[in-house]
Amino acid sequence: MVGDDPKIVIVGGGFGGLWAASALANKPVSVTLIDRKNHHVFQPLLYQVATSVLSPGEIAQPLRRILNDAKNVDVLLGEVTDFDKENSAVKLEDGSKVEYDYLIVAAGARHSYFGHNDWETSAPGLKTLEDAVEMRRRILLAFELAERQAYLEGEHRPLNFVVVGGGPTGVELAGAIADIARQALAKDFKKIDTRKTKVILFEGSDRVLGTFTPDLTDSAKKQLEDLGVEVRLNSFVTDIAPGKVKVGEDWIECDVVLWATGVAASPLGTRLVAETDKAGRVFVEPDLSLKDHKNIFVIGDMASIRQEDGTPVPGVSPAAMQMGTATAKNILAEIKGKPRTKFKYVDKGSMATIGRSKAIADVFGMKLTGFVAWMFWLFLHVFFLIGFRNRFAVIFEWFWAYLTRERSARLITGDAAELRNALLFLEGEEAVKILDERSERNKAGRSAT
Repeated sequence: MVGDDPKIVIVGGGFGGLWAASALANKPVSVTLIDRKNHHVFQPLLYQVATSVLSPGEIAQPLRRILNDAKNVDVLLGEVTDFDKENSAVKLEDGSKVEYDYLIVAAGARHSYFGHNDWETSAPGLKTLEDAVEMRRRILLAFELAERQAYLEGEHRPLNFVVVGGGPTGVELAGAIADIARQALAKDFKKIDTRKTKVILFEGSDRVLGTFTPDLTDSAKKQLEDLGVEVRLNSFVTDIAPGKVKVGEDWIECDVVLWATGVAASPLGTRLVAETDKAGRVFVEPDLSLKDHKNIFVIGDMASIRQEDGTPVPGVSPAAMQMGTATAKNILAEIKGKPRTKFKYVDKGSMATIGRSKAIADVFGMKLTGFVAWMFWLFLHVFFLIGFRNRFAVIFEWFWAYLTRERSARLITGDAAELRNALLFLEGEEAVKILDERSERNKAGRSAT
């Protein structure tokens, strides 16, 4: 592009940043997209990776591949650590700077532990591919360790999974774990009965999926219970320790704890030195810009903005996409000397999947449950997947899993040291000591022969 073209820097390659970059592609501007990862992740399907339905590569695509036809867009791998608003530049982790005429900050959000960040070690959240792979490792390893214990000792302790939070992610995780335990894994293990696995979902309010209407949330709760999930409402987790969670005054032992509640915007919001809400989201003007710096826009999960009826714009992927496109249009309009327009969120409906052939949906004025809602959810999510290969792969995996109840991505990554850590976490040091002694005896036996 011509050197005098306005320079636009986009921080973050999630839904907001990617849709902004796509809307600016091959326009008379110079765009630099900066992200600390080289890929875009379709976050609504992360739980499918966490529960072994899909592999990471099926829900992610390299940013360069997505934007390879955009001649005016450069992709830069790096981590933005600060902003120099007075000199219109972003600072990277190595001290280098990238200048801009317009800045779009779309760094997303992470899970929040409400001031208990030490819980993350025992209860991982789900926002990245790394999170999903770690969850998958813990879920599958729990079954493997139970089989191991049953083989070595003749019996095993009950398998218990705990999911904290009854929002979409928590409901999806709980339903999927119950489904694979009762169906997909049932024939794979010889010493344990995976169908007896206990899955408990704790939700602090009086219903799951609280953004839906009461009749749909009642349906969601029943569908979860039909899968074997124990739903405990009005239940707050007050502490988490290795192998157990505390609810009220009671400690509940469990093999795996998964965190699916609480969201905090990227800490980059504080580096903008702008007013934020309790979740760290930046208060923005109606056009998504900062009040005192009109050339800086904050979008997606980092933005705090209300709709015309006073309700906040939800932190969902369709909102981020719309914000990215709207911001790009405003920048292009201003370059042409035209006025900006206010951002208006168009709510196209909400859906949540619960398990195999189980979901709820409120779309196009229709309230759907069960298989029909699940089909709506499936095809809408596949439609938004980036890349034909990804769509084909996901459809194939889902179809195969639906027909056979098989999971093709049941891989545990890690080494022997991680297995020892898992034993320490789940069984205590005494169990590891016993296993070590047994291993030494086996080595001695092999040497003797």
